[in-house]
Amino acid sequence: MSAQAQIWRGTTFTIERSHNPAADAVIFRFSGPFTARDMYASLSPAALRNIFESDPPHHAPSVNIFDLTDVPYMDSCGLGLIIGHFVRCQNKGIHLIAAGVAPRHPRTSQDHQDRPALPYYCDR
Repeated sequence: MSAQAQIWRGTTFTIERSHNPAADAVIFRFSGPFTARDMYASLSPAALRNIFESDPPHHAPSVNIFDLTDVPYMDSCGLGLIIGHFVRCQNKGIHLIAAGVAPRHPRTSQDHQDRPALPYYCDR
């Protein structure tokens, strides 16, 4: 019997960043599987971290919105990235909202009862 190679063909993971000056908000639109494999196949760890930092002549926005509407699923690495950014935002006085959270995504606001809840909105 011959061995067959497994070929993994992932969906492209993207993050689109846009500014809404009227709302003093930065919106991050995520698309594709939010997993370690997909994230790091698309972006380097440094690029992934830097995408969430405010641009130097601009001031930090008062709100960050993570639009997860086009994320079919996420793993613990994706959830960890969201929680890590949430903590950084709290330390800077920035509000973070996760929008478009599907019922199958981890319930971040209830998982960590000893920590502040991450606001999220499920519109599915």
